[in-house]
Amino acid sequence: MPRQLPRDVSGFVGRASELAELAALLREGAGDGDSDSDSDSDGTDGSVSVVMIAGTAGVGKTSLAVRLAHRISGSFPHGQLFVNLRGYDTGPSLAPAAVLGRFLGALGIPAPAIPVGLEERAELYRSLLAGKQVLVVLDNAATVGQVRPLLPGTAGCLTVVTSRHRLSGLAVRDGARRITLGMLTERESADLINAATRGYRAGDDPAQIAELARLCARLPLALRIAAERAATHPLLALPELAAQLRDESTLWDALSSPDEEEADAVRTVFAWSYRTLPPPAARLFRLLGLHPGPDFSVHAAAALTEQEPRRAHGLLDLLAGAHLVESTSADRYQFHDLLRAYATDQAHQEETLEDQHAALKRLADWYLHTADAACTAAQSFDGSILPQGQTGPASALTFDGQQDAFAWHQSEQANLLAVVQAAAQAELDEIAWQLPAALHGIHMARSVFDDWQAMARLGLEAAQRLGDRRAQALMHNTLGIAAKDSRQLAQAAEHHEAALDLRTRIGDQAGVAESANGLGLVHLWRHEPTAGRTRLEQALALYQRYGPRHWTGVVLCGLGFTAAALGEPHEAARFAHQALAVYRETGADHSLHIDALQLLARLAREAGHYAQAEEYLADALALQEHSSFVTIDAALRLEQATLHRAQGRHDQALETYWACETLQRSIGNRTGQAHAYDGIGQTMRALGRLQEAIDFHTMAARILHDPPQPWDLARTLTHLADAHADNDQPGQARNHRAEALTLLAPFPDPQATALRQRLQQLIAE
Repeated sequence: MPRQLPRDVSGFVGRASELAELAALLREGAGDGDSDSDSDSDGTDGSVSVVMIAGTAGVGKTSLAVRLAHRISGSFPHGQLFVNLRGYDTGPSLAPAAVLGRFLGALGIPAPAIPVGLEERAELYRSLLAGKQVLVVLDNAATVGQVRPLLPGTAGCLTVVTSRHRLSGLAVRDGARRITLGMLTERESADLINAATRGYRAGDDPAQIAELARLCARLPLALRIAAERAATHPLLALPELAAQLRDESTLWDALSSPDEEEADAVRTVFAWSYRTLPPPAARLFRLLGLHPGPDFSVHAAAALTEQEPRRAHGLLDLLAGAHLVESTSADRYQFHDLLRAYATDQAHQEETLEDQHAALKRLADWYLHTADAACTAAQSFDGSILPQGQTGPASALTFDGQQDAFAWHQSEQANLLAVVQAAAQAELDEIAWQLPAALHGIHMARSVFDDWQAMARLGLEAAQRLGDRRAQALMHNTLGIAAKDSRQLAQAAEHHEAALDLRTRIGDQAGVAESANGLGLVHLWRHEPTAGRTRLEQALALYQRYGPRHWTGVVLCGLGFTAAALGEPHEAARFAHQALAVYRETGADHSLHIDALQLLARLAREAGHYAQAEEYLADALALQEHSSFVTIDAALRLEQATLHRAQGRHDQALETYWACETLQRSIGNRTGQAHAYDGIGQTMRALGRLQEAIDFHTMAARILHDPPQPWDLARTLTHLADAHADNDQPGQARNHRAEALTLLAPFPDPQATALRQRLQQLIAE
């Protein structure tokens, strides 16, 4: 989805009166603006917050909206947002929650920090835009329900909506001003044809140009296609072109228009242009109608048609030259929604059901093998889910490294979900679960929770239809990890339990180990170390017996953190050293070593062995130079800052805590931000800056309240209470300690018990 305005339409012609009317609306807040207004001085004083451009299909609503947006963009210094809501596409339209997720990402909110629910996303979106001047263009809206959650709701912003419908609810409830876009005038139609044919034709009779325009119903989309045909056949007289249009009898039933004359004209122009294509280009055009996503790459088109990418690229350029597809970048293209529907209809008419199914399967196979290659390039934790020796399509991509793989995923993100949906609908159930499984590592690294969970749920349903319990367990596992990483710990436990049950029943011991490890980590995040240890010990025994060997190191490291939480530092250090030995033996990824070294640094710091802690941290930071995982870097910075504070190096501590906070904010780790704020608060208290300490502890507590994280919140409230006590505010200190005691009640471990005893003693004093 484009986050900024698309480029202005090349060869835009006419619409001076409509642009003037829109300019008057924006200046005066009225719908009867002076058509003689100077349209070059467009601007807005904020009196209108929603403008609608309504009109029939192909009349040029998007072109006008983009032209208007480019003219007035200077009045919106805080940016522009653009989305094609796909309200009239043959596939599903974009849901408001999905659009808000992408808008929030464009506004700088990291994926893990984007709320789950529609209302919460809308609230965050509006709060971010409050007091700002942002231009929002919502193209191809089918219903008011698609639009309303996306309205900024602040006077400084402007929303431009295009739709084939009047969407009267926006005018009644939201104060939208509407103009209805009609056909081009005869003069504008002639100007468009002349502009498109200039340099290719000369001496055409104006009356014949007017007749060609009439046959195209003076609709810009049809006019551009007809004009391109005239330009590429300069020796063909316009009357002959017009006669061909009149004789074209193929009608297209997919287009719905209130004006049948206009509908027939568009059908006729599309069919006329399509039937003049060389057979390979015509086949590519109609098969592209089967592509379920919003756009397509050259390589995807090649896979769809079983062609060499170079050949497919040439045919796509031919289609773009005929205005049947639109080029959006060097190797990506998209359809106008009317042309997509026409292409789909031609595929249904001219391709057998078997051929259509085979084409979709080729496309889905291409996405599957390319996704598998991307995930392999992006990480080394999880191996390929494809059978060894299985060859993919010749056009499947390979990647140079993590950033290359991430860039591909970002460009194809919307298509990947659409392909899984299409595969499930076409009963390609094996691909429908394999594709989300192949993308697991990238989803985890990029934290794209909406698509991750949506695809995995579709994959789970497909695996259930197949009766494939191994695949079902794999989908439950990826859903469990997605839920854990997005702080939905109850759901995470449910999915890991479901995976564990399935794997136990089919005797998949390595899978049982993976699920037990997943459950152990969920317990650890909940500060349930005893339950976590039980699950991790189960996982360790199975990995030691069945492999893979490097995963024993992962579990040993988890057991080390669990032992530390249980107040067993020597046992924790032993596990960490064992994990490092396994990693060295197996040549495991650098990032795995870092976790163990970080734990050893923490244990040395807590024991007062600061020089040793510095050595462990130095080793970890050296390895981090070879890893691009920001989460690991942020965790290291937090430990480094805490070590500086313990050493009394408060200036360095503050600097490093702020670096940690910046990193945590960049990946949307709100809990990590809270830990950084809490550390800053403790440092401020040590410096005697008590009010600042209170402020930072309060910020941390606010984050940890939503969603509730009882253990971390109890510790932060304890620090907040200490700062209040030092600041001669015993009442506030008592209240926070009482709340912390309540939060600690469910925790029976020694660490929680010691903290409870301290709080009870302080309250009693």
